[in-house]
Amino acid sequence: MKKIFFLLAGVFTFFACDPTHEDIGNDGHISLDDLIAKTSVTVDQDANGMNGNVITCTTSAPVTTAWTYYDQVWNDSLQKYEWDMKGGKTLIGNFSSKKMKVGEHLVRLTAYCADGTVLSNDYTLKCDVITKELKKNYLYGDPIEHPEQRPFKPAAWDAAAMRFSDNEGKFTDIDGKEGCCLPYIDDNVYKNKKTLIFDITDCTPDANLKIMTGWWSPVFEEDYPLYEKLGGPSGLWELTITDDIFKACARGEGGDGRDLDLMFKSGGCQINAVYWEE
Repeated sequence: MKKIFFLLAGVFTFFACDPTHEDIGNDGHISLDDLIAKTSVTVDQDANGMNGNVITCTTSAPVTTAWTYYDQVWNDSLQKYEWDMKGGKTLIGNFSSKKMKVGEHLVRLTAYCADGTVLSNDYTLKCDVITKELKKNYLYGDPIEHPEQRPFKPAAWDAAAMRFSDNEGKFTDIDGKEGCCLPYIDDNVYKNKKTLIFDITDCTPDANLKIMTGWWSPVFEEDYPLYEKLGGPSGLWELTITDDIFKACARGEGGDGRDLDLMFKSGGCQINAVYWEE
């Protein structure tokens, strides 16, 4: 009974984390022990033998396989870190190499056999140093390519100021000039569940975000305590694209094409830049 439950859990986890899954046929069947024996999940090392930040996954198993990467998030109620099982990023194939942040990570291997059997195994790894830099892909505030994109302070209940749209959402930047607009987010960012990183200063203790779409529905977070999540008035705040956000906001790939929108219900902050890394 425990084995059956484990296999079913692997199925549900995969489909929850990979909105672009396709049924890929294969001719193989393999046991869990054989799958593990044919699989390697490693972290690169620097010149001093410390774990780097590149996780490489490979398997010679003759079945369709997928890798889901999970990071840790802080659980306020439990006062501890736990795996972000809703924010996993899934890659299909017998080989995967991914640059990660420093910290602990969970990689779940899921194998799909032709006879319908689904197998799953988890690997926990720790990245200690950066051996390959994560590249910043700016949505707003690139200091080199777009120095004209100046920091701005969205007002409370201004649902337009932080709407990711090429033609809606004007705001006034810190130089008193009208800015327009936070750009559309590319479907690849939604599809691959990138983590949006906001460079923030001057966050007020009462800053409370509503995370929704520009149509006010669906609502992903009704009351999000930004100051608490940021851990103070300044820092980097991360918003991971979830499956729900993907389905609501992607303009292709089966999405509903609704702009992601972040609105302050109270308080505020200064937005200096928005980017994602890879």
